[in-house]
Amino acid sequence: MARDTTDFRPIEGVDELVEHLAEGNKPRDRWRIGTEHEKFPFYVDGNAPVPYGGEHGIRAILEGMQEKLGWDPIMDAGRIIGLVEPTGRGAISLEPGGQFELSGAPLETIHQTCREGNAHLAQVREIAEPMGIRFLGLGGSPKWSLAETPKMPKSRYEIMTRYMPKVGSKGLDMMYRTCTIQVNLDFESEVDMRRKMQVSLKLQPLSTALFANSPFTEGRPNGFQSWRGDIWRDTDNQRSGLLDFCFSPDFGFADYVEWALDVPMYFVIRDGHYHDMTTHVTFRQFMAGAARNEISDGLPTMGDWANHLSTLFPDVRLKRFLEMRGADGGPWRRICALPAFWVGLLYDAAALDAAEALTSSWSYEEVLAMRNAVPEQGISAPFRNTTLREIARDVLVISRMGLKNRGRKNRDGYDETSFLSTLDEVVARGTTSAEELLSAYHTRWGGSIEPVFMEYAY
Repeated sequence: MARDTTDFRPIEGVDELVEHLAEGNKPRDRWRIGTEHEKFPFYVDGNAPVPYGGEHGIRAILEGMQEKLGWDPIMDAGRIIGLVEPTGRGAISLEPGGQFELSGAPLETIHQTCREGNAHLAQVREIAEPMGIRFLGLGGSPKWSLAETPKMPKSRYEIMTRYMPKVGSKGLDMMYRTCTIQVNLDFESEVDMRRKMQVSLKLQPLSTALFANSPFTEGRPNGFQSWRGDIWRDTDNQRSGLLDFCFSPDFGFADYVEWALDVPMYFVIRDGHYHDMTTHVTFRQFMAGAARNEISDGLPTMGDWANHLSTLFPDVRLKRFLEMRGADGGPWRRICALPAFWVGLLYDAAALDAAEALTSSWSYEEVLAMRNAVPEQGISAPFRNTTLREIARDVLVISRMGLKNRGRKNRDGYDETSFLSTLDEVVARGTTSAEELLSAYHTRWGGSIEPVFMEYAY
């Protein structure tokens, strides 16, 4: 997330919080695709991490991008920590360990998404390469320890860094040593949101398997295909994971609000200052006056609510749109494949019907078991009497149908189905990107992690 929200409208009651989510309802002709992707910056000389400061640091890249793009700076305590396009169509932000993120504009087609991603990578390379910096497209940091990983000067991250070890064993790894590709998608009604939420929650482990791309930690194999997927099993289970109540046949906006109200808060912002709220004050308690000693007015605002929603980390996150959060970061083809996969499944009526029919009998317990098997086993993970590889065949048929039905063609007359080809390859060969990396490590790389910085660099 590039910028925390400031909206000073006071909250009068829970109904307003439900309405906040319902305001995301959009007619089908206004549905858009927002793609986010993160990557690890590194110095080509020695494959070392890039700190925030210095002549050739993260700050210098941001300043160079600001000069090139003309975007507005996002400041935190006088330090530049991101950029935002002046009309709100896109932003660049920093994750805690310096992971460089593009939060893309809301676009109509995957063709536009792919052009946007390619343009961003070309722009950031133009700024970074003269500094001796490139970017790595993996789901997990393959070499640097936590102690070696830089820390970005962002107030919300300082609060999270202190809090994470209190609520899970892997929260700091999540913050500092993972990268993702994510797509944000719209809904037209509460019923449409429910259907999309349920289908995407059930298929999120499959997305993790197909995009598994984090098999190394601190220079050696870590025992996982998606180390990032494993990290999310013990980060902060009060605010993350697979949400069982979303499987209910009458799940709606109010149910998500009730859950979110009882999740401990991270912070509130007043006069540009971040007040630490991690003393297990929930948003419900905040609304009841529990923060009077922490902040002067003690009154929650709609900006506080929007920021709180951004600190919840379920596999599919509900805001005024739905965020697909299961995929590891990866090479540039994956930046196009992830939104294509989900748009094909969720943005065409026939495809959504088919995906819903395929997954309708899947229970919370079965999906949880799948989610727990995927980090180690990838597409070989079992499900009922088959494997995720076979499930993936069926799901990709549905996604392809949805993209074909959309009929969004580029100037050469090609539709969006071509963006699924990298996932077709995973299923056809029966091995994930992580398994291909491990094979290279044990053979042509000679047990060294260093070649990954050449082969998976942007």
